[in-house]
Amino acid sequence: MEIDIYHLIEQYRDWFYIITFIWTFLEGETFVIFAGAAASQGLLHMYWLIAAAWLGSFAGDQLYFWIGRQYGHRLLKRFPKLQGGVNVALDMLHKYHVGFILSFRFIYGVRNFSSLAMGMSMISWPRFAGLNFVAAGLWSNAFCWAGYLLGVAFEAVLGDIAKDFGLIMLGIFAVVGIVLFLVHRRGKARFEAKIAAQQAKQVLPPASE
Repeated sequence: MEIDIYHLIEQYRDWFYIITFIWTFLEGETFVIFAGAAASQGLLHMYWLIAAAWLGSFAGDQLYFWIGRQYGHRLLKRFPKLQGGVNVALDMLHKYHVGFILSFRFIYGVRNFSSLAMGMSMISWPRFAGLNFVAAGLWSNAFCWAGYLLGVAFEAVLGDIAKDFGLIMLGIFAVVGIVLFLVHRRGKARFEAKIAAQQAKQVLPPASE
C-alpha cells in the first residue's frame, strides 16, 4: 500500500507542530530540516513551524539548566563520566560567555552538556533565560530555513520528476546524512581532544614555587 505523504501531513499537520515542539525539546535538528522541506512544499506553515521549534528548544534547555542548578553536583557524583563534558562547556562559557550561550546549540558534543553545565555556573536564571530565548530563535530559524531552501533546491533540480514528495525527501535525506556524518566525525574528534585536555589538567601536579 503506497503512503501519500502529502495527504498524511495535510491531514495531521497540527500534530506535526506538536511533534516538532516535543522533538526539539529533547533535541533534533534533523527532524526540523525535514519539516522545513515540507514547509517549502506548502505542507506546513513555515512560521508556525519555526515557533514550535523555537519554543521546544527553549523549554528543553531551560529544564536542563534547572536540573543543573538543583541537582548538577549530585549527578556528577553519580555519573562521573559527565564531568569531562561539563568541564569543557564551563571552560567555553568562561572564555566566550554571551557568544557561547548564543551558539552552543551549533557545537557538536558540547551542546549535550551546555545547559546542565550553565545551571551549575554563576550565571543568573533571568540572564540565561533571556539569552537562551534568543539562541533558540537563531537555532530554529537556521535549521527550519535550511530545510526550506533544501526543499526548494531539490524541487528545482528534480523538476517534473519530483511529483512525489518522497523523492525530494530522499534527496534531502542523502545530503543531510552525508553532512551530519562528516560533522559528527570531525566534531567527535575535536570534542574527545578537549575532554582529554581537561582530564590532563586535572591530573597535572601543581607547579612548585
